[in-house]
Amino acid sequence: MSEPEQTGLLGLDFQELSGIVQKHGQPDYRARQLFQALYAQRVGDLENISTLPKQFRTALQEEGLQIVRPSIEKRFRSTDGTIRYLIAMPDGETVETVWMPEGDGGEAGDGTSAGDGDWDRATICVSSQVGCAVNCQFCLTAALGVKRNLSAGEIVGQVTALLQDQGVDLERRRVNLVFMGMGEPFLNYGALMKAVRLLVEGVGFSESRMTVSTAGIVPRIYDFGNEPVRPKLAISLNAPNSEVRARIMPITRKWGLDLLLQAAREFPLRNRERITFEYVLLQGVNDDVSHARQVIELVRGIRCKVNLIALNPGPGIPFGSPAAPDVLAFQKLLMQAGVPAYIRRPRGRDIYAACGQLKRTLDQPE
Repeated sequence: MSEPEQTGLLGLDFQELSGIVQKHGQPDYRARQLFQALYAQRVGDLENISTLPKQFRTALQEEGLQIVRPSIEKRFRSTDGTIRYLIAMPDGETVETVWMPEGDGGEAGDGTSAGDGDWDRATICVSSQVGCAVNCQFCLTAALGVKRNLSAGEIVGQVTALLQDQGVDLERRRVNLVFMGMGEPFLNYGALMKAVRLLVEGVGFSESRMTVSTAGIVPRIYDFGNEPVRPKLAISLNAPNSEVRARIMPITRKWGLDLLLQAAREFPLRNRERITFEYVLLQGVNDDVSHARQVIELVRGIRCKVNLIALNPGPGIPFGSPAAPDVLAFQKLLMQAGVPAYIRRPRGRDIYAACGQLKRTLDQPE
């Protein structure tokens, strides 16, 4: 599935912008000014790029070039400070992007955004596709199917839209990015990696503050390991064996668990880096202590950590959430075996913003 045709300046890299500058007979430094305006300064209109001559701005507009950014259609606010954003693309398609502040005062007492002064750090959960084709059986997004890939500009545009809405200065604030929203990032690999480079070189994120999560697109894991600019890797494991995984994650039938774990073992980790295995616990399916023992054997020899996620329920999901003691027992066994294991606290569950709940709903949960 291809990404949409480039329709604006947002999403173009420095080399592409340099070509435009040269075409218009402008000095080379104009490309740097344009690049900084689009990404670091997050300017939304050519007319507002005051560093560029008016004549050049007019020429760009006459050529049909403009800054096309995704727009915020609606915000849903959780009691825990999380905000689920419904983001509209230029063609009318929508995705969801989630803002998760941490620290003191994630949300103001009157229900408005806490703003730039009331949180210590934050995470943005970014979408890579309109919908998702992977069809994990415990995920609400799967019910949407997949409409299309997002362009690099649309991926970057989600991030800059939230930074603008929250008034974030990246030089003063710590913000992490997780590509764990709608879609399978590695099924939109080219646009994903171009967006990553733009976010690092243009917007100002460190690659160490980004994590890309895959359901197990094995060939792309190898490609990802060879990237010169590379975020951290998370793999949705979610099962103790091939049989269970094939039942709840159909993609296992194309790339089996053995191939996935081999790719994880061969992944070139940096100093002190670990692969993250995401593990959604489903009551009576994969949450027993016997399953924990199998997981220990699966990840043996891999420098990793495991994030345990109790299922976030939703309409039509044919699984239940495990009891808290079962989650703790699962974690304890992993820890005793020397596998770092963390229980991920659900964020935004009351607004369908938690892991596996993104489905472009316009309503709050009942």
